[in-house]
Amino acid sequence: MAIPESSVIWFDGALVPWQEARVHVLTHALHYGTGVLEGTRVFGTADGPAVFRLADHLARLDRSARMLRIELPYTCQELAAATVALVAANGHRECYLRHLAFLGYGSMGLDMRHSPTSVSIASWEWPAHLPTGRGLRLTTSSWRRTDPNSVPPAAKATGPYLNSALARREATDAGYDEALLLAPDGTVGECSSENVFTVRGGVLRTPPASAGALEGITQDTVLTLARDLGVEVRVEPLLRSDLYAADEVFISGTAAGVVPVASLDDRELPSGEGELTALLGKAYRAAVHGEDVRYRHWLTPVHSS
Repeated sequence: MAIPESSVIWFDGALVPWQEARVHVLTHALHYGTGVLEGTRVFGTADGPAVFRLADHLARLDRSARMLRIELPYTCQELAAATVALVAANGHRECYLRHLAFLGYGSMGLDMRHSPTSVSIASWEWPAHLPTGRGLRLTTSSWRRTDPNSVPPAAKATGPYLNSALARREATDAGYDEALLLAPDGTVGECSSENVFTVRGGVLRTPPASAGALEGITQDTVLTLARDLGVEVRVEPLLRSDLYAADEVFISGTAAGVVPVASLDDRELPSGEGELTALLGKAYRAAVHGEDVRYRHWLTPVHSS
């Protein structure tokens, strides 16, 4: 899907025209994947646009950078202010946000110490990238999720997304919507860019970070909503057969939201969008649009200048 251009991008402390946000071809991150990123969304509310869980996304960006020993030249508070200013400048009511901190032009080779850090924030109007109106068709990828002792899964780093890109391409080339990746030990990891959940006997389950799954902010949102609804929640290892035998399966992610799964490896699930999936999807939409007062602390309003 082509990116619809916006007016400006925040790049190293300034708002610059979209087409002028450029880097050198010898940028360190372009060659070695030395960057960290966040995907965040702005939703329309009755009081105007608001960024969902901005503080949590920026805190994870900061943690990711520290894990990779990338020094951020801006505080989370400065990046939050820059984010709000960017959305206001682009006039978005709803949009996707991409925060990126990466090692730039300055040195070449695997030694990371001599390349400066650049930071960008981009916003554009990006609809859901997965099909809606029906459950997703998943297939188990031949690619395994990266071992947690190879690259820390708690760091949302740019380089490991090659693993996701290969899995997604394999799945879509075969006619599926999304790929399910297994951990090196054969347990369920996650999808290419979403966390996975199962429902069986009224219990909601999702794999832990030790299976190579990112500790997703949307995942945490779903778990919080479920607990508040009185649903039993377990974060524990899952086998692929646990998904085959589930009453319901769904995925969650910033770009996807909460999306039901109709089949895995051509095995149809019994309920399509099941009762709990529908309930959590409704609760999620109410939270992100500011309709549930209990979760308004998750929203950072954007006020036009």
